[in-house]
Amino acid sequence: MAHRPKRTFRQRRTDSSDSDSAQEPTAEPGVPGEQVATGPAEEGMPSEGGCAEVAERLRRARGGGRARGRGRGRVWASSRRAAKAALRLDPGSDAPESRTVDLSTDKEDGIHHSSESEDDQSSSSNSSSSLEEEEEFLSTVNVPDAAFIQAAYRKRELARAQEDYISLDVKHVSSISNMKKNSEGSESEPDDHENIIPFTPKPQTLRQRMAEETTNRDEETSEDSQEDENQDTWEQQQMRKAVKITEGRDIDLSYSSESQTVKKFDVSISFPPINLEIIKKQLNNRLTLLQDTHRSHLREYEKYMEDIKTSKSTIQNLENSSSQALNFKFYKSRKIYVENLIDCLNEKIISIQEIESAMHALLLKEAMIFMKRRQDELKHESTYLQQLSRKAEASTNRGLDVDEKTQWIFEEIESRRAQRRQARALSGNCTHQEGMSSDDELSSADTIDFQKSRGDILQNHKKIFEDVHDDFCNIQNILLKFQQWREKFPDSYYEAFISLCIPKLLNPLIRFQLIDWNPLKFDSIGLKQMPWFTSIKEFIDSSMEDSKKEDSSDKKILSAVISKAVIPRLTDFVEFIWDPLSTSQTTSLIMQCKMILEEHSTCENEDSKGKQDLLKRIVLRMKKAIEDDVFIPLYPLSAIENRTSPHAKFQERQFWSGLKLFHNILLWNGLIPEDTLQELGLGKLLNRYLIVALNAIPGPDVVKKCNQIAAYLPEEWFQNSAMRTSIPQLENFIQFLLQSAHKLSRSEIRDEIKEIIIILVKIKALTQAESFLEEYHLDHLKSVIKEV
Repeated sequence: MAHRPKRTFRQRRTDSSDSDSAQEPTAEPGVPGEQVATGPAEEGMPSEGGCAEVAERLRRARGGGRARGRGRGRVWASSRRAAKAALRLDPGSDAPESRTVDLSTDKEDGIHHSSESEDDQSSSSNSSSSLEEEEEFLSTVNVPDAAFIQAAYRKRELARAQEDYISLDVKHVSSISNMKKNSEGSESEPDDHENIIPFTPKPQTLRQRMAEETTNRDEETSEDSQEDENQDTWEQQQMRKAVKITEGRDIDLSYSSESQTVKKFDVSISFPPINLEIIKKQLNNRLTLLQDTHRSHLREYEKYMEDIKTSKSTIQNLENSSSQALNFKFYKSRKIYVENLIDCLNEKIISIQEIESAMHALLLKEAMIFMKRRQDELKHESTYLQQLSRKAEASTNRGLDVDEKTQWIFEEIESRRAQRRQARALSGNCTHQEGMSSDDELSSADTIDFQKSRGDILQNHKKIFEDVHDDFCNIQNILLKFQQWREKFPDSYYEAFISLCIPKLLNPLIRFQLIDWNPLKFDSIGLKQMPWFTSIKEFIDSSMEDSKKEDSSDKKILSAVISKAVIPRLTDFVEFIWDPLSTSQTTSLIMQCKMILEEHSTCENEDSKGKQDLLKRIVLRMKKAIEDDVFIPLYPLSAIENRTSPHAKFQERQFWSGLKLFHNILLWNGLIPEDTLQELGLGKLLNRYLIVALNAIPGPDVVKKCNQIAAYLPEEWFQNSAMRTSIPQLENFIQFLLQSAHKLSRSEIRDEIKEIIIILVKIKALTQAESFLEEYHLDHLKSVIKEV
């Protein structure tokens, strides 16, 4: 593991040349300090102690000035001062002159530095103080004269000759003898102080100091550069280990390191001469190598492509030769088909529900119009006749005032009745009774509005599956897909319980075809004539032929479809739209129900919930009609004696209306249980309303009405030959017949008595009939009983 080198943060020293030169500017000719400094040099050197003292004090003064000025010097200003001082110095000057120049330059440095730093008050003050100290120091120096210097020189020579000291420099040993020989008259030669042993470093010239500092600066720069390089190398190594950078990043880092090295490239290094032939040969070798690599890659690519082709052909051969592969392809295609079918139906079911609801709302609106109109007309007519009965005694000659609304209702009622009479006359039906009509004619405006709304709904109905392929909206095509599955793989077909899935898949499509189906219309298409019914029937028949199992689950598909799609819609018609007073609607509904329940009879118990719910709704609707729509008023005999009076006509119409409901209820025989039907038709309607009305309405047509009641009774109720007494709910009707026969026997009307005996025999009231014949000795009518 690489150790991080110690990072030294060295403060760069201000160039000594700049700081020194800043303190030693060139001496100008007119400066007094220069004269003081140069004077003693011409006269001679001072004593040894004095010179040492002078040099020491000058050095201290220069050191203090340099210390004060080093931190304040500017780079660009110190460079100019150093250059100017270098130009003024004489390279051949000796040591005393150099010291003299140093003194003068030190003095001028303060003046010059002060002039350049006028904007810096602290710098100028420090420089001025140093100059004052130097001037004060120079004024106190006592420079010796020439005689004193010569005496000192001779004294030093004498001491040397006597060898009273040991020289520190071995070179002086050989030179002492020479000095002795030339001691006389040697004043013209250079002073012997020039050969003084340098105990301190010799003062350097400005050029020497600049060269030395430049060398030091280069060494420091190289050291810093080396440390920076070591630091960068260490950081790069740590980054590679910690971050795991990519090779490209390593290349960039190495390139940056190389670029830093290139910056310090030494131009003195020489390279061999460039040979174009060598470069060309290297490029050719490189090109040849790349071409060989490319050819090898091409051969590998061709080999891989050939392997792919071989693999594909092998897969194809295996798929064609393997039955499992064929099975897989078949199952996969069926899976994709069913998923697409479900997606399609999920998308369209919302539109189907909207159209279905719109059609149901339109039919409900029409039914509510008929029901409300009938109830309003019955209410107004009954109120008017009651008022008329109360005021008949008070004013027999004056009629009752009728308001405009009641008068308009009477006109509407009479207009519709006239139209129905005219229609019956044209058809040749002359036996029709008033009150037996359904009265379901719409006005012209309502008819136009209804037809327009119905047309709009059917137009939207056609657009639902116009963008769908026949394989996903045609029931026959859908069943064909499953038929192919059943023929090819019957085991998996039955194991997948497809017979339970088909009704759920076909439910939206069957509801779509039933939108325009109205089971209350006599001319409505039958269930067995619908396309979906025939398609399912064919699918089931083919299943019975292909399958060897007698209990094939496909037989339950039709009953399941009827239970899930048809019966709920039929139940809505019965609960909200069907009018039990309408014979045409009741007849058509019974026919559709018989057909549906017959096909549904193969359904299991859990699937018969829809059937039970449908029958329950039928019973509830008939019970509601008996409670709300049957109204037979009872008027005084004085009001109904005249058969043309409004009271008599209204009472007659209401009786026949109740008798029509009685007939419509008994038409459900065979679908509704007998006890339930007898409770509704005989217990609630016949005994509570019709028998009471027969007792209150005298007249010769009573027998006719009783005969009509007996004709509506189902024959299945009286087919038991051993039966001598009728069903309990007909006891009141039998007593009314016997009372009518007693009245007729007193009036000697024999024909009506015979009709009454025939009615008693038909309803199996044989015991009562025989008793009546024996009581009135009507032996000629006993043959009627024997024929039964």
